[in-house]
Order: sequence, then C-alpha cells, then structure tokens
Amino acid sequence: DIFVNPSSLGDAWHKDKVVVAMLPGSEKGRRPEGRVVRVLERGAGVLPAAVVRKLGRDLYLAKPTDQRYPFNLMVSIAPGQSRPAPGEVLLARPGERLERGLYKADAAEVLGREEDVAVQERLVKAAHGVPGEFPPGALAEAAALPEVPGKADFAGRKDLRRLPLVTIDGAKARDFDDAVCVQKEGRGYRLWVAIADVAHYVRPGSHLDQEARERGNSYYFPSSVEPMFPEKLSNGLCSLNPDVPRLCMVAELLFGPDGQVRGEDFYAAVMQSHARLTYAQVHRALEGNDPAEQKALAAHLPMLRQAEALARVLNRMRSGRGSLDFDLPEPEIRFNYMGEAVDISPRPRTFAHQIIEEFMIAANEAVARLLTDRGLPCVYRVHEDPDPDKLAAAMQLLSRSSLGPSLPKPRAGGLAPKDLQNVLATAQGTDMEYLAGRLLLRTMMQAKYATRHQGHFGLASECYCHFTSPIRRYADLLVHRSLKAALTGDAPALPSPQKLSDWCVDISARERVAMEAEREILKRLTVIVLSGRVGESFTGVVSGVSDYGFWVELDQVLAEGMVRLSSLTDDYYMHVPERQEIWGRHTRRRFGLGMPVKVLLTDVNLSRQEINLGLQSA
Repeated sequence: DIFVNPSSLGDAWHKDKVVVAMLPGSEKGRRPEGRVVRVLERGAGVLPAAVVRKLGRDLYLAKPTDQRYPFNLMVSIAPGQSRPAPGEVLLARPGERLERGLYKADAAEVLGREEDVAVQERLVKAAHGVPGEFPPGALAEAAALPEVPGKADFAGRKDLRRLPLVTIDGAKARDFDDAVCVQKEGRGYRLWVAIADVAHYVRPGSHLDQEARERGNSYYFPSSVEPMFPEKLSNGLCSLNPDVPRLCMVAELLFGPDGQVRGEDFYAAVMQSHARLTYAQVHRALEGNDPAEQKALAAHLPMLRQAEALARVLNRMRSGRGSLDFDLPEPEIRFNYMGEAVDISPRPRTFAHQIIEEFMIAANEAVARLLTDRGLPCVYRVHEDPDPDKLAAAMQLLSRSSLGPSLPKPRAGGLAPKDLQNVLATAQGTDMEYLAGRLLLRTMMQAKYATRHQGHFGLASECYCHFTSPIRRYADLLVHRSLKAALTGDAPALPSPQKLSDWCVDISARERVAMEAEREILKRLTVIVLSGRVGESFTGVVSGVSDYGFWVELDQVLAEGMVRLSSLTDDYYMHVPERQEIWGRHTRRRFGLGMPVKVLLTDVNLSRQEINLGLQSA
C-alpha cells in the first residue's frame, strides 16, 4: 500500500494502471511513499462530462461528472452529431493533454439534460463500465435457442408440472429464476425450491458463457436493467414464467418441526409455474387478511399458509444460531407518468419477502453442503469475521454507553455472530439501537466469492453458496455445473482450481461495480428529487461524523446530507474521534451517532452529489 501525494500523480487518473517509483526517506512506521512515473493503461476509455460552454463551432469545454477526474476537457463534436447545450451531458473519449488540467477529447455521444433520469443512468453506467449491448456472437447463440423447451429436453428429468410451484417477486420483476412449494408432512414440512436450469442452455466456453462471465452479474437501475444474458433467455426461455414448461434444478428438503433438515434430494426437473405472485399480494392475503386478495389467491392460499409457517420456523432456527439482521431500509425511487424522479421512500418489506429469503438460504446451504461432502469444486459465498480493529473500536465506544455492562467479553478466536446478535437485541427499542446497529454494521467485511470453504459470518452459516439466481449471477451458474456433476458422476464443467479461483476474484469485483453503480444512481436521483425541496425542514439522525461536519440521515426521504461545522456559528466545534462525536468547545454541545436532529435543506449539487443541510434544533 503505497501513498502517492496528489502532487506526485503526474498524468495519472483515477483507475489508471501506473508505474510508481518509491521515494527514499519514508519515516519508520508510516506507509511507503512514491510518485507516478508512467501511465501504463488508462482505466477510463470514455468519460461522462457536463458541458460548461461552447468554445467554437464544433468545440466545447466540458468537465467530467466524476469529481475524481479534476480536469477539464476540450471536446470536439464530429459532423452529424447533435450539438449540446451548456449543462447537458456527453460521453467523451479523452486524448492528449493540452496543458495542465486540460485534455483534448472527442465526443462519443451526446446524452442530453443532466436532470433527466435516463441520462443519469447512462452516465453512471459509462462511468462504472457497466456493459450494455451484447456482442453478435452471444446474440446469435441466444437467437438459435427455442422459444420453449421440447420433449427431448425432458429426458431424464422429474416431471413436476402438476406440483403447485409459484414464483413470488417484486411487482416490477421480469426475470423469475426461483419457484417454491411447501407441503405439511407429519409434524414437519417438505419444501421444493426450483431454480431455472440456465446451465442446460449456456455451455462452458460458448459466446453466451464468456459474456456472462465478463459481466459477472446483472445490473439493476431504477428505470432499466443491464442483464447478464440476452432477453431471449433472461425474460424468456430461462425465466419461470407462469403456465409454460421450464427446465429447472430442484432442491427438495424435508424439515423437522424445529427447522432442522431431516432429508434432502437434488435433481433435474421440468416444471410449470402455477402463478406469478408478488410480495404485496402475498402480504395482503397472509398478514393483511384482505378478503379480496384471499379470494383472488384462493387456489394457492393453503400452500402459502404452509409456506409462511415453515418460514417462521426457519427464521427462528436461524436466529437461534446467531444470524445477524441489521434491518436496513432500502430506498425506492418513485416516478411520475413522464418518467421523472419525484420522490424517494423506504421500499416496503414484509414477511412475504422473508418467506422467499428463508427458502433461498435453506437451498443455498443444502447445495453447498452436498458439494462440500462430495469433495467437488464449489464457488462459496464467503463472509469473513468482522475486522478485529474496527470491532474492538466499536466495542470500546459502546462500553461507554448504557450497553457497557451487557457487552460480551473479548475472547480468543474473536466474537461469534451470536455475541453481536445479543448486542443488537439488547439495544433494540432503546436510544442506543441506531448507534449499536451502525457501529457493528461498519465492522462487517464485504462478502465475496471464493473456492475455499470459510463460512458466512452474517448468516451464522458454516457452509454457504449461491445457487438460486443463475439468470443474474455467474457464481450461481458455476454452482449449477458442479451440482449437475454431483448428480451424474461426471467431472464438473469447470476450469482448473487456479482459474476458478481467479474467476471468483473477477466476479466479486464485478459485484462491487454493480453495488457502487447502484449506490451512485440512487444518490444522483435523490439529489434530483431534493432539488425542488430546498428550504424545507426535515427530521433525521446523525449517521456519521468527521473533522469537518456530520452526516444526517433524513427520516422522510431516506437520503443523507451533511451539516458542515463551518455552518455552526454558536461555538467552535471539534471532532472527538474516539467517541464518534462533535463537541462545542464552550457550550459542550454534542452531536453523536444516532442523535435526533432537525435540519434545513440549504442546497444540493448534482455534479458533486452533495446534499447540504443547516441545523435547526437538536
């Protein structure tokens, strides 16, 4: 880890691959320091940029929309391309440096107004390298596939077309890769989890396979999707649409009354979804006891009640072993009929979501156990133990609070998931709930894919993989290939262990790209939504502190903005990092994590993705 001072970056940009020369005389105990001597490879071939002004007939001054590119572009517009107006966004291919802070560039495409949702999505996709159109080879292979599976595809498969399997997804979902069915059996339950058999159609090394591996996963945006497979597969042949035959891989699990697995079976099958249900429908029928919804779902209601009962058993069992649930609300952008972002609010989450989540976790664990027991290659979903330094700091901070006497004692090997679950449970319903949840969440490592079995800390699972979404995650497709090998006795259609390990690194990196892109578009659309609400008051809680201000998470719109210390004029405020607080030197007024505040929205800046707040009262 080499520190490079901004003055030593030379001509290097964010994401560039560079050669760094080490500087002599680094102080003992500090990171070594270096300077960039050569750029080997540009990380960004195309940069989204906002037009500042017109310089000539075909020449425009533009500034990259990503603040990590601190320079300007002199962009040439080719004949036939539309001419942008100031404030509009274009995609530019940067070239040679003209002078310090200014580069020549050619316009690849003019996107349009910066405030437009579609423009923002295109901008974010380009900035993060999110793939768009499929190459001809992949499209040709998809086009050659049938519209529906034929009888020849059914050979050697169990026929589950009469089993009342249903899909339960969000109202806007278009690709359905999992279907479920539950039946009471004695004091226990039998669960079928049927997953789209993508591996039947996507052969290793094919154009479709290579493109899916490079994409790593599908990319979801508020008003668009960049899928891992062409629509012919993702929304058609592999999607478990209702009332049509589909090929699937099945995990059939028998549970005792305590939620423990008493028997399991895995096989290839042909199924036919009996209904495409939404979370809202299932919630209204089961938890809301809505007579109209119960009448509409009458044919499926008995099975759904069994599914709810089993899911509650599984949830209690998983909670008992220490599985962590930070219960963070997910934001949802709302659009008007013109496609403009007009509001952002918490996405509704009910036990209907939990039903599917419990069943998917159970199926993932069962497949991971099978592959591990058989000694077959498996792409595990790994969640390592929390960062020990961050966890120690969090526990030190919590020890000064009312939670101090109930905190677990440090021990060799570190704390277990159950220990952290107990901290969250103790804090629940108290004024420490927010602080405990956020501090512990920040100690968590990022989940990743790996070929080595390491367990999943957050789920308190000893053996875990991703099996249930092969339409949108390449890791799941690899697991399906190993599962097929386990069932047939053939060698799995996977690369060498080293190459498989390299693929895990690659698809973990692509997952991070998807997360960062989705996070950025939400932030950008939030700024657009709030741009019309400057001057309004909001309530919120302090969600983070720094030496120049503190962040506030707004209650009403699930947005986060900053109150800068420079805006607080009643005292001189200083950052106290060991307490994660801001203190007034004379008034001793304090602002710390979880503290409720009332703020005024003073300003937003789309290009910097900033939401600026002023404090009204504490």
